[in-house]
Amino acid sequence: QVQLVESGGGLMQAGGSLRLLCTASGLASSTYRMAWFRQAPGKEREFVAAITRSGGTTYYADSVKGRFTISRDNAKSTVSLQMNKLQPEDTAVYYCAAERFSALVTRPDEYGYWGQGTQVTVSS
Repeated sequence: QVQLVESGGGLMQAGGSLRLLCTASGLASSTYRMAWFRQAPGKEREFVAAITRSGGTTYYADSVKGRFTISRDNAKSTVSLQMNKLQPEDTAVYYCAAERFSALVTRPDEYGYWGQGTQVTVSS
């Protein structure tokens, strides 16, 4: 059974930092592209960041480029999202996702596995 479990969310003031962690089980995570998406109330789920199987290539949404960093540890089956200089508009539920075959990095409907999400709230 595939499981992706997110942790590390919480409440933070604007300008602060948080680190999200996604732990995968039930799949060979080193063979999957991993990504983070987020969904704010009343909005569609949007792409945040992704990392290739080896970790050699990363992708970012323009809104987080330069502030967020995605990384992975295949030995531990984990992927992290370091979020710096947080802004109130970063407030959302953040989801970890995994996909093995599709090359469409930013489309949520192309990802086969999802975590349950972790809430990030940034106050102004």
